[in-house]
Amino acid sequence: MIDREGIKKIIPHRDPMLLIDEVIELQEEKSIKTSFYVSPEREIFKGHFPKEPVLPGVYTVEIMAQTSDVLLLSMERYANKVPLFIGIDKVKFLKKIIPGDTITITSEILLEKAEKAVVTCEAKVYKDDELACVGNVTLAMR
Repeated sequence: MIDREGIKKIIPHRDPMLLIDEVIELQEEKSIKTSFYVSPEREIFKGHFPKEPVLPGVYTVEIMAQTSDVLLLSMERYANKVPLFIGIDKVKFLKKIIPGDTITITSEILLEKAEKAVVTCEAKVYKDDELACVGNVTLAMR
């Protein structure tokens, strides 16, 4: 397991945009599982939406990207690179993520173009062990 301080040693994200609390499992060069507590105290919920708060889809996609970032930046060839989010494909939002939820996120490498340092990962977000979101995240490691 890797905690937030350990995650900060791997990826460049910091609060309020560090959206991973811990790495639960890491299979080098293959897959990762992380978790994130959706704190009701997050500023975003004041406006999205005041009477029925829900985590914005773009935050969910960012969480998927950051999980993929940790997987890739843990690989020796990408260590200390900056992960640039260059695409998202086949995204499906299946369940609302609301304040107070703890979500788990998985990411698995689908395709790597090593000569261009571009990697596509399939990421999934689970709420209460049910699939809440799925999509393919493409990152350029620079």
